[in-house]
Amino acid sequence: MNKKSIIPIIVVLVLAGLIGWRLASNKKKIDDKNKPAVVKDIAIPVTTATVKREMVNSELTKTGTLTPNKEADITAATAGKLLSINFNLGSYVGQGGTVATVDSRQQSLNLQQAKVTKAKYDKDFERYKTLYEGEAATEMNFQDAKLQRDNASNQIELLNKQIADASVKAPISGQVVSKLKEPGEYVSPGTALGHIVDISVLKANVMVNEKDAYNLKVGDKVTIMTDIYPGVALSGSISFISNQGDATHSYPVEITLSNSKSYPLKAGTTVTVNFNKKGGGMMMLIPRTALTQGMKAPKVFVVENGIARLKDIVIGMEMGNSVEVVSGIEEGAQVITSGQLNIKDGSKINLVNIQN
Repeated sequence: MNKKSIIPIIVVLVLAGLIGWRLASNKKKIDDKNKPAVVKDIAIPVTTATVKREMVNSELTKTGTLTPNKEADITAATAGKLLSINFNLGSYVGQGGTVATVDSRQQSLNLQQAKVTKAKYDKDFERYKTLYEGEAATEMNFQDAKLQRDNASNQIELLNKQIADASVKAPISGQVVSKLKEPGEYVSPGTALGHIVDISVLKANVMVNEKDAYNLKVGDKVTIMTDIYPGVALSGSISFISNQGDATHSYPVEITLSNSKSYPLKAGTTVTVNFNKKGGGMMMLIPRTALTQGMKAPKVFVVENGIARLKDIVIGMEMGNSVEVVSGIEEGAQVITSGQLNIKDGSKINLVNIQN
């Protein structure tokens, strides 16, 4: 083979080698590009708080407004003109006492006439009864006489009631706080003449949360304070706890206290009610924000060597923004209070802030 025929072959081989090397190089670049990216283990930033024991006062305090033990309107029971009113603003009236009088003179005259009519019908009844028994009168005559006698009796009873109702009675004992009518005015049944309040005993209504509603009991003693008498502690008791909560899981509680002669109170006064709850002392507390699943199934994330560990805990009392931990974690542990939504059990975390 001469030199002229060898040279083209060499050129072809070199070009083929270059093309093969180029293709191999491009394939490596494509393969490298298509390799899955290696995700580094990123530490998630969180805020933590230290679990610690604190002295806790378990006293529950609520603010309420005093209301009367009883209150009622003085109302007329019959129609007519007011002849007299026997009370003024501030007067004390006793239950059942006469506090006003409605003119009943017409009813008295009607009563006299009704009694005369009744006497006549009584005689007619006796006469027809005798005739009927002797078969000298029909049963219809006898029944008519009986009906007239009974109607006369009913009329007398009605007039007696109207005359009695003309004396307006106090429905409860207490102080008159409003006077709405004066003598000479006309009234009808149900017209209010005034208003009475009984503050010998006072009540305060407050709202408590669901857990406190179950812990408190009717009869429990409470301490009542008011700015009217600074430093004076008055004694009361729980008289009612509702079995029906509202949409916010709050329950009405009624407090009752006797009105002290030494420190008299008025209805409408603002008071502070201190419930002397059992418990308190040294408690292990965590922020409420550390709970990942609320109060029903409490769990928290605890930091262990830079890793978040999910722990089940048992909680006790609630104190505002803090919650008592009965078991599940130890004092001194770091619980995560923010950033929980981005982590799971075993996540690597980065402490941004530690709350002591």
